[in-house]
Amino acid sequence: MEVAAPVARLIEAFRRLPTVGPKTAQRLTFYLLRNPNNLATELANALIDLRDKTILCSTCFNLADVDPCHICRNPARDGSTICVVEEPLDILALERTAEYRGLYHVLHGAISPMERVSAEDLKIRELVQRVRAGGVQEVILATNPNMEGDATAMFITRQLAGLGARVTRLARGLPIGGDLEYADQITLSRALEGRREVGA
Repeated sequence: MEVAAPVARLIEAFRRLPTVGPKTAQRLTFYLLRNPNNLATELANALIDLRDKTILCSTCFNLADVDPCHICRNPARDGSTICVVEEPLDILALERTAEYRGLYHVLHGAISPMERVSAEDLKIRELVQRVRAGGVQEVILATNPNMEGDATAMFITRQLAGLGARVTRLARGLPIGGDLEYADQITLSRALEGRREVGA
């Protein structure tokens, strides 16, 4: 079926987004066409603002609209603790827990020789400078629990050695609601290694 050029162009634009297939792209496009509430205009303006008004915080390298970002400038946050994450999305996940009250540092990736990403491509040097400047007592490495995340965490640990900050890693183990019989060997091993005294 032939469709109008603007419709085809938007379908193709949606298709280039991750996890959006051809049918979803078509549904989104036709939904925007039929929506009477200026949703298309709001979406267009939001996309322009996303491109033109989003910056990286010069302290933690999180996405922001002011510099430093709202987290870095918040006096209620604990400046003695820095949680290191791979991507800005990881901050959203950690903030949803409402448990962590320290600061963050976004690496923008992980060391991956297969993807040709080296330590120099990440914001590791800037992390070392932050710790070296003083006042940081703990660096929590919250890189992903995979080969690249582990390699990145090990590299950062070596870089921070002797700078006076304690370096910790997020605990790993069984997910809440999971059954032991479905847990893989590595997860069970790490759950045993990271066990704590009951009530601790």
